[in-house]
Amino acid sequence: MKLYYSPASPFVRKVMACAITRGIAEQIKLLPTNPQLSEPAFVADNPLSKVPCLVTSDGTALFDSPVICEYLDSLDGGLPMFPRSGWARWRALKQQAISDGILDAAVGRRGELAKPKEAGRDAWMARQVAAIQRALDALEADLPHQSVDIGTISIACALGYLDFRYPGEPWRETRPGLAAWFATFATTPGIAGTMPTNPT
Repeated sequence: MKLYYSPASPFVRKVMACAITRGIAEQIKLLPTNPQLSEPAFVADNPLSKVPCLVTSDGTALFDSPVICEYLDSLDGGLPMFPRSGWARWRALKQQAISDGILDAAVGRRGELAKPKEAGRDAWMARQVAAIQRALDALEADLPHQSVDIGTISIACALGYLDFRYPGEPWRETRPGLAAWFATFATTPGIAGTMPTNPT
C-alpha cells in the first residue's frame, strides 16, 4: 500500500495512528505530497487533491480518513479500531465525527489567517472558533475512555492539532477532565509515534 501524506496533516496522523496501533504501518509506503500543487500523479488517484489518500495493493485509491481507517481495520490481524456493533460502535463513530468537525474548523480557520481581514471572513472565523469551543465542552462533559479505538484516536489527533497550530489558545484550563485524559492517552503508541513536527 502507499499513502499520499503531508506530515502536518491531522487527518494523515489519524490514519497512521490507526496503522501503528494495528501493527500494519510497515505495510504502508509514505509518499510526501503537497496537495496545493495538484500534481498529475496525485490527482489521478485523488481528484479532490486532498491528503490522506491510500492506494491499496490492488491499485484502488481510497480517500477521506474515516474511509481509509475503516479499510485498514478490515485487514487481518491487530487490534480492531471500529467496534463491530452496539453502543460502543456508535459512541466511537460519534467521537470520530465530533473530532473531525473540530479539525475541519481548525484547519479551515488556519487557511484563512493570512488573508485580508473583512467582516464576512471575521464572522466565519468566529463561528469556527465557537464550534471548536462547544465541541471541546461536549467532550469534557462526556469524557472518552482510555480504550484505543477510532473515536479516542480521533479525539487525540484533534487535541494534538490544536496544541500544534494554536498554542496561544489554551483549552485545558476550563476542561481539566479532558486535559487529564489526553495526558494519559497521548502516551499510546499510535499517538506518541505520530507527533507532528513540521511547522509549515
